[in-house]
Amino acid sequence: MTQDLRISTMSREELDIAIDWAAAEGWNPGLHDRDSYYAADPEGFLIGRVGDEPVATISVVRYDERFGFLGFYIVHPEHRGRGYGSALWRAGMQRLAGCTVGLDGVPAQQDNYRKSGFELAWRNVRYEGRGGGERVEDARIVPLVSLTLDELTEFERPFFPAQRTDFLLAWLAQSDSLALGCVEEGCLVGYGVVRACRNGYKLAPLYADRPDVAELLFSALVSCVEPGEPVFLDIPEPNAEARALVGRHAMQPQFETARMYAGPAPTLPVERIYGMTSFEIG
Repeated sequence: MTQDLRISTMSREELDIAIDWAAAEGWNPGLHDRDSYYAADPEGFLIGRVGDEPVATISVVRYDERFGFLGFYIVHPEHRGRGYGSALWRAGMQRLAGCTVGLDGVPAQQDNYRKSGFELAWRNVRYEGRGGGERVEDARIVPLVSLTLDELTEFERPFFPAQRTDFLLAWLAQSDSLALGCVEEGCLVGYGVVRACRNGYKLAPLYADRPDVAELLFSALVSCVEPGEPVFLDIPEPNAEARALVGRHAMQPQFETARMYAGPAPTLPVERIYGMTSFEIG
C-alpha cells in the first residue's frame, strides 16, 4: 500500500499543514512559528501524499553535518495503520544519516523510538500558569534587540548542539512576541521569549546562569501577558531549580515528552535551561 505514497519536500506554505496537525494533536504551536521553522532548514520538512491528499508529515532539520532534529512526525488519523508513517520515517532518517538526531516524543512511543536507535536523555514537562502580575522594574532587564548578534549567539552557543543563527533571528522577530535579556556588568546572563500560541502564550526559551536570573526574567515576561491568559513553560525535568520555579508560581503540569537521541547525546547545561525552545525542532 505504501507504493502509493509520494514523498516530497514541503514548501513554506505547506508547512502550515504540519503545524495545523500538531495543533490538532494538542501540541499548541505558536501563531507565527512557520517562518522560524522554515528558516532553520528549508529542505527539512517532508510530506507524504496519496494522490493529492496529504497523509503524513515529518521534520528532519539538519543543522549541520553532525546534528539534526526530528519532529512533526504525524500521520493523519484517517490514514493510520497503513505503513505511511514508517515509510516517511525511513525517508526522514535517511536525510539525517551521519548525524546525531534528537527528538521530543510522547512517552508512550519511547519503545518504538528505541527500536530505531534512540535512547532517553531526560523528560520534559509542560506546565501551565496564568499571565499578569506586577510589572518588573529592573535596570538589568533589557529588550533583546538592544544586544548585538555576537553577544546573543555567544551566550546561546552552549544551549544547542549546533549553530542556528537563521532560526534564532527569525524566532526573535516573530509577531506577537517579546524577547528580554538580563545584563549584568555588560554581560548577558539570561534571556527569554514569550510568544502567542494557539492557546495562550509559551515562554520559550528561558535560559539563565542562575536561579534568581530565571525568576526575574520569568516574572518580567509573564507580567507582560494579559492577566488570566494561559502561559506555558516546558522545563527539563532534571533541572531542580526549574521545578522550584514552576512550583513557586503554582503552575500545573499538563503533559510530558521524552527527549531522546540517536547517536552520541550532546552535553547541554540542563541546569541553566528553565524553558525549552521547541519540541518540534529542538
